[in-house]
Amino acid sequence: MTSPAKLRKDKEIIAEYETQVKEIRGQLAEQLKCLDQQCELRAQLLQDLQDFFRKKAEIETEYSRNLEKLAERFLAKMRSTKDHQYRKEQSVLSPVSCWNLLLSQVKREGRDHATLSELYLNNIIPRFTQVSDDSGRLFKKSKEMGLQLQEDLLKVLNELYTVMKAYHMYNTDSLNAESKLKDAEKQEEKMGRSPDALSGVRLEERHIRRSSVKKMEKMKEKRQAKYTENRLKAMKARNEYLLALEATNCCVFKYYIHDLSDLIDCCDLGYHASLNRALRTYLSAEFDAQTSRHIGLESMESAADSLEASGDKQRLMESCNSVFCPPVRFDFQPHMGDTVGQVYSQPPLQGDLLQRSQQLHTRLSTLRIENEEVKKTMEATLLTVQDMVSVEDYDVSDCFHHAGSMESLKSVASESFMSKPSLAKRRANQQETEQFYFTKLKEFLEGRSLITKLQAKHELIRRTLGESQKTECCIASARMNSAARLQDRGRPVPLVVESCIRFITRHGLRHEGIFRVSGSQVEVKTLSGDPNDHEMDSIAGVLKLYFRGLDHALFPKEVFHDLISCVCECVPCQTQRS
Repeated sequence: MTSPAKLRKDKEIIAEYETQVKEIRGQLAEQLKCLDQQCELRAQLLQDLQDFFRKKAEIETEYSRNLEKLAERFLAKMRSTKDHQYRKEQSVLSPVSCWNLLLSQVKREGRDHATLSELYLNNIIPRFTQVSDDSGRLFKKSKEMGLQLQEDLLKVLNELYTVMKAYHMYNTDSLNAESKLKDAEKQEEKMGRSPDALSGVRLEERHIRRSSVKKMEKMKEKRQAKYTENRLKAMKARNEYLLALEATNCCVFKYYIHDLSDLIDCCDLGYHASLNRALRTYLSAEFDAQTSRHIGLESMESAADSLEASGDKQRLMESCNSVFCPPVRFDFQPHMGDTVGQVYSQPPLQGDLLQRSQQLHTRLSTLRIENEEVKKTMEATLLTVQDMVSVEDYDVSDCFHHAGSMESLKSVASESFMSKPSLAKRRANQQETEQFYFTKLKEFLEGRSLITKLQAKHELIRRTLGESQKTECCIASARMNSAARLQDRGRPVPLVVESCIRFITRHGLRHEGIFRVSGSQVEVKTLSGDPNDHEMDSIAGVLKLYFRGLDHALFPKEVFHDLISCVCECVPCQTQRS
């Protein structure tokens, strides 16, 4: 039975795993919380921009009406403190300085300010509204996808937990079966210690004792079969656990390194480009309306040029490093003293692993081809979306080619991006393309997750089989031995063994280096049943390879140390005789 100490150790292992999974769950929750906060900050920023330009449009309208009345008074104030005000304006980049900058240029024509007011109300503010709507819609879809990715990741963690529990259970059953087998062996040994004692007992008692011995033998055989069955189940369960462990670690790494990055890209899809367009519209109007403010506007242009999704994503992930940092890899947790931390690749599981490796290779090839096609479609769709949100339609310089009246000015200003009849159609096409992109992106991410999981298992199996794979010579010999064993069924001594021993006995007992010097590998491979035309070392090599290729060793492992001890005892005796 399992000892209390081992049970406590088992519980500690499970508790450690659950703690690690709990930390990952906390990270997943914090990730969504961080993205929610980012969305709220973005929405607040867009709202502030709208309020700012709405107020500025009101100021520009009022300013254009009172420009002539206010010009002389404000110009006089500016002249009296011109140098001081100029230096102050160079150091202030906030939109609050716009009013002071405008006052320094009150001589400019009032229609420029009226044009600015029209652009703010009918072009720039609607752009920010559109960016806010698009950003909220894209974030909602991205969050749904993020929840799905997190759910898939947690499902992988739960699968690992299930496989680990199964491994612990089967290993416990194997240990219990082994313990029962040892008890049966001890009882059998105890009953068989004094066979001569049966001579002094009555015939009936002798029959009873013989019956008990037979029952004990049957019980031992039954427990031996049970132990073999449970041991095989334990080895299979450990293989499944190690495969699931490797796949889980790769999936976790893929989620933190790739999926989170792609998810943030989805949240930012078109946001920076649309914000860039809105700000460039403002810049175009301001550059044409007030050339004296070029220094400040160039700073704003530089800020608009610095709008970069990848840069913002990097800064976000760096500022929340503890949330987006991949967790520590899951380590193999041995159960009940099991120190084998590798996939068991020897018979009887070797064939199963080879078949599984081939199946995984075939499926991975198909999945990679399919996922590559999905990736190509997704990337092409992404380029289309980026083209839609990156249209260079922010140049409004034509609005400042003034006509003779305010009515013509308004007609020119109204011919803007936001007032074109095709706006609804463009937005519908954009949303439809975005939906198709999200569909393909989801399909690509799911395919990549499956490929990552299967690739991890395939690589681990391939490495394991590669480490235990025999040389070509051993494989050829194994095939030869297999064929020989088929011929030797029913023979007390296999034909190949009898032939090799007969040849070595007749011709090779005094051959130098027998069984130590390797023979010709080509000759070993092609050696037939008639060994008379071959070299002595090749004959010895065939005999060694035959015994090496046996499914069950000629000398069982349990008597190996006894044989070594006998050899060690015999060597000094032979030395003394010599």
